[in-house]
Amino acid sequence: MAEYRRKKRKVCQLCAGKHVTYKDENIKKYVSLDKGKILPRRITGTCAEHQRYIAGEVKKARFIALLPFVK
Repeated sequence: MAEYRRKKRKVCQLCAGKHVTYKDENIKKYVSLDKGKILPRRITGTCAEHQRYIAGEVKKARFIALLPFVK
């Protein structure tokens, strides 16, 4: 029989103790580089609660012009 390997589940970095605010340069890694969209949970590996938090922080950063709305 063929062996099936499950992919290792990504751990939410924010649950692990990492902190992100709209002022940080680290928030740019949660935004895709081509169009400026917020990356989905399945790519970033964040939990639902922290994905909503990141979305809010990205929107704050866009509002005060730290990140562009569209590229």
